[in-house]
This record gives sequence, structure tokens and C-alpha cells, in this order.
Amino acid sequence: MIKIGIAGASGYTGLELIRLLEGHPETELSVLTSETYQGKSIADVFPSLNGIVDIELQALNSEILKSCDVVFLALPHTTGMDLLPELIKSDCKIVDLSADYRLKDAGAYPEWYSLTHTHPELLPQVVYGLPELHREKIKSAQVVANPGCYPTSVILGLAPLMKTDWVDLNSIISDSKSGVSGAGRKPSITTHFCEANEGVNPYGIAGHRHTPEMEQELSNLAGKPINISFSPHLIPMSRGMLSTIYINLKKNLSDDDLIEHYQNFFKDEFFVRTLSKDIFANTHFVSGSNFCDIGVKVDTRVNRLIVTSALDNLVKGASGQAIQNMNIMLGLEEKTGLQSPAIFP
Repeated sequence: MIKIGIAGASGYTGLELIRLLEGHPETELSVLTSETYQGKSIADVFPSLNGIVDIELQALNSEILKSCDVVFLALPHTTGMDLLPELIKSDCKIVDLSADYRLKDAGAYPEWYSLTHTHPELLPQVVYGLPELHREKIKSAQVVANPGCYPTSVILGLAPLMKTDWVDLNSIISDSKSGVSGAGRKPSITTHFCEANEGVNPYGIAGHRHTPEMEQELSNLAGKPINISFSPHLIPMSRGMLSTIYINLKKNLSDDDLIEHYQNFFKDEFFVRTLSKDIFANTHFVSGSNFCDIGVKVDTRVNRLIVTSALDNLVKGASGQAIQNMNIMLGLEEKTGLQSPAIFP
């Protein structure tokens, strides 16, 4: 069995990793860490795990994690930045769910994260873990930087268009909405029930930290610099994400043309589903699953394409995609442990 370590097991993405890995036929949970709850059983922190997982939470320690075959870093941004160089010295595979190693330009970190990257020399060897784009590199990687939830929804929604001459790449706008779990488990004013319930809250307008991640990957696909206008919103539901993306068309195309193009682009991708004509992405139908649903529509009055992209921010947007990456890194069937459909109703 593959021995698994999860650093940051008491957060939402840590719990989701545990839930999904318990159903994975090839893995065995070995080490779980939590600074907040060290010394307690994970089942005491999350009673949903009673009778299923009863592992004592330990303090974050690189030597303990090195004993594992695979380590998931489900830690707050910057917490694992100095941990990774130690883990790399072992033979373990590492999937980092934070943003610490997603950006290839070390100079972007002071601008977007208000910090100087402490190990810029490692950035070139860490693979950006969006399987639909980088599967071959992921296969041979020791370390994968798991993408953010917003970038996953936006990049997958736009990827089929980047190498065509059908769209104006200078006109991209994404209006994206996330459930409250996307903000993590640590409480704050904006995630307090009275603040979040019955309201929609725009935040990070024209400056959200996921913007350079999207632009990095879209630019690589297009072969030239791409800038986008990105507006995220917090909505009063626990989980789920919907991005509605607008891009101007340079030629007259029908819904059928675009749907056929998207279907061909993703024909070998189990976890990306192109929806039929006049059916649009809906968070209900991806909740709890590792799927990303994409629906497209041409607004012929203004010759603009509207792309809808939905995923579960904790699964395809985080922990499920991390396990998908692990499967690829270990040469396992990519879908292993991740084939469950959405939880609906």
C-alpha cells in the first residue's frame, strides 16, 4: 500500500483528502499533522470520521513526513515554502495544494503575495498540476503545485480557444463565484454566518492573487502574454464554484461549432464534461465530484462567447485534483478513487 502523509489534515482540503483517500484502493493514511489539534485524534476533530479513521494528529515535522511515499501539503500559503526543500531530499512524491510554487516568475510573489520567495531556485522543477494540460510532465515529477480552484475553472473554460484565431484574447473577463469553504476553515469576519448568509460579496477585484496563475497558463497556451479581468465573489453556500467567462469573437460561430470544438479538445479527458446545447454549468451537478462541467453559448447580438465552468472548489478545485495528480505521478489509473458522481440533491 502507498503510505500517505497529509500536512494540514484538520483544514477543509485536508479533510477532503482523507475522505477521498479512504476510498482509494491503493493508499493507506499514515501521517496526519495539525498545529491546532496536535495530540488529538482526527476523529475527535471531525466526528464524521468516527469508526473510519482514528489517527493521532502530530506537529508538522519534515522527518516524519519523509517516511511516507506521498505527501500532500494542505497548508496555508507560505507555511510549507521552507518545508519543501527538506522533503525533496527524500524519495517521496509531493503535491503542494498551496500557491507557494505555482508561479514560475519569482518576481511575481512580492507583487501578488507581498513576500519574497525563499527558494526561487526550486520553481523551475515544480510542475503546475493541471493534468489536462501538463499530464506528461506530471508523470515524471517529484513535486507538483496543485492549481487553485478559480484558475482551474477559468483555465479549463478557456483552454480550447487559446490556439485558435476565433477570439480576441485581449477581451477576456471572468466573473467567478465560490462557496465559503474556499476561504478555508479559519474563521474571519467575511465568512461569519451573519456576514456571508443571504448576500453575495465581491472581493479582490482587479487584484486577486489567482490572477497571475491564470495569466501564466493562458499565456503559455496562447504563446504570447495574456491579461484577463477577473472578478471573484463569495456566495452563501458551503462548496462549489461557477465561473462565467466572456470573450469577444473575431468570426461568426454557432453554438454547435463551439460545442463540437470543446468536445474534440476534451475528448480524452474524463473529468472535463462539455455540456449539450443550451445546457450550462451548474454547481449542483459537480458537488462532491472531481468533474468540471463546461457549457458555451454565443451571444450573436454582440458576437461574444459566454463560457460557463463549474466545479467543486474542494475536489477538482483542490483535493480531488491533488489525488488525480498523485495517480499520474505513481503510474496508477488516473480515475482511481475519484469516479463518484456529484452529490445531488
